[in-house]
Amino acid sequence: MSLVSGLLSHTLGRVLRLSGLHSGAGGHAQGGPAMEQDRALEVYDIIRTIRDPEKPNTLEELEVVTESCVEVHEIGEDEYLVIIRFTPTVPHCSLATLIGLCLRIKLQRCLPFKHKLEIYISEGAHSTEEDINKQINDKERVAAAMENPNLREIVEQCVTEPD
Repeated sequence: MSLVSGLLSHTLGRVLRLSGLHSGAGGHAQGGPAMEQDRALEVYDIIRTIRDPEKPNTLEELEVVTESCVEVHEIGEDEYLVIIRFTPTVPHCSLATLIGLCLRIKLQRCLPFKHKLEIYISEGAHSTEEDINKQINDKERVAAAMENPNLREIVEQCVTEPD
């Protein structure tokens, strides 16, 4: 319920600021769009170095993630909704779920601020995007996947920063 009220508060604040009816003093307005943009760049900097499970390239090099695929919205005091929309290299990519898992694990470990995380495949970018979106946003499935030692090792190789 607090998430919904935070989103409503954020939306109302944004509407009031854009309409000129709110000066921006106090409340949620102190961070605003500039703070959200800074947070989005911070998120992108974390995910851009994740390595592709099959190729020797990073997700940034393959354009699986770009700066524009990251959205950050303030939903409460010092709490943010982070939305990632990534684009697999091909519409039938068999490792799209694994890439989503890598994004989630790295952000859970590295984000220095309180957040709610939603990860999606860009609309129309994969033949089974709806199923994959459900998997990578289901906490129980993510936890179960990370209990598999082989899968965990692959994820670790992808998310570990190069020396």
